[in-house]
Amino acid sequence: MDTIHITSAWTDIVQYFFPVFTTPTARIFLNLVTGWILCTTRKTITRILPLADPQSIHAHDAYHRFFPDAVWASSQLWKHLAILLVRIFCPRGIILLDVDDTVFHRTGKKVNGAGWWRDAVRSTTSQVVYAWGLNLVIVTLRIHPPWKGPPIGLPINMRVHRKNGPTLIELAEQMLQEVTQWFPERRFRVHCDGFYAPLAGCGIGRTHILSRMRRDANIYELPAKRRTKKRGRPRKRGKKLGCPQHMSRHVGSWKKVKVYERGKVKKRLLYSRIVLWYRVRQKPVLLVISRDPKGKEKDSFFFTTDITMQPKELLESYSGRWCIEETIKQTKQVLGGHQLQTHKRIGPERAAMVSLWLYSTVWLWFLSQRKSCRLMLTVPWYSRKSHPSFADAICCLRRRLWRDRIKMMFGKRIAHDKNTEFLVEALSSAA
Repeated sequence: MDTIHITSAWTDIVQYFFPVFTTPTARIFLNLVTGWILCTTRKTITRILPLADPQSIHAHDAYHRFFPDAVWASSQLWKHLAILLVRIFCPRGIILLDVDDTVFHRTGKKVNGAGWWRDAVRSTTSQVVYAWGLNLVIVTLRIHPPWKGPPIGLPINMRVHRKNGPTLIELAEQMLQEVTQWFPERRFRVHCDGFYAPLAGCGIGRTHILSRMRRDANIYELPAKRRTKKRGRPRKRGKKLGCPQHMSRHVGSWKKVKVYERGKVKKRLLYSRIVLWYRVRQKPVLLVISRDPKGKEKDSFFFTTDITMQPKELLESYSGRWCIEETIKQTKQVLGGHQLQTHKRIGPERAAMVSLWLYSTVWLWFLSQRKSCRLMLTVPWYSRKSHPSFADAICCLRRRLWRDRIKMMFGKRIAHDKNTEFLVEALSSAA
């Protein structure tokens, strides 16, 4: 790819992705994502269209055909986005990734790719709740903002899990393999919940997996060194150990540390040991047991394929995985990623993909502003607010877009009128 030249203008950021599209489709794409940002009601094509193309330059059906019929590849759009974000936010060192899945709720029985899936948000240990929609597997790039707050997860890849198709773990492996091919000289650290722990045994090159370990996992000591001139094949695993939950009851040497978890400093008791979780991975892993000194929380069990990692670093690194949960929440609630009413062919998958792409590009625009911290929305009831949220970022972008649009239509004089300023503020902060 060519050298990246990105300014703070929203149009310049979107135009960086124009090579993915044909020339007519690129203009539709720019108008569509800009109208999506400005739309404060339900995010459907019909409601986005008046804001995307107020002068009706293009036919309305061109916007409806963009997702199911237009000629462009989602994989190329993700690749351009990933390379751009990594060069700007992670130019050196280990690239931190997070993996998770979610359900984008949809309505209608003929939504391509939709099905009945377990809703992790509404389900409990005693009752499982199912929802109709798209089951998405998402990979996000973890970055640290300049205001020293919690990390931000920027989506860089996505797959749709379909019935009788590849499993969630297989889709996650495919995406991680794809991302590592985009950056052949970089190393990766992937954080995921316990469901994706089998990724540790997939052998993804230059990648270490950090996840939770089952409380009842069958773990073993490392095999003893083989004696010379001994008959038979060498042992693949050593003596069987007690499960992590049983092991935690007999630990006598805890290490007391202070760890930074989700914006707070907490005291923890840590115990680490190199073991073999043979069913998942035939190579050693580092097991870390975390205990609350006050005994209010249950013991937590983590592992990583990087056996040289410090236990404290492992705990702090895993706690940052929460940023992908925040990404999914904001994409649904603020961007309305599940609301676009496109049903046929590849349309539903592309619509979900563009909503996640928008989350990354809105943060990219906001962080590219020289005074991004001052752009934060301040209100009296948030007197202790220390860092901006995604709602603040999209509010600032709307304010800039409305001012530019009013200036273009009516001139500079009316753009600075007090009544116009009041209108812009009302439109930018509308939910």
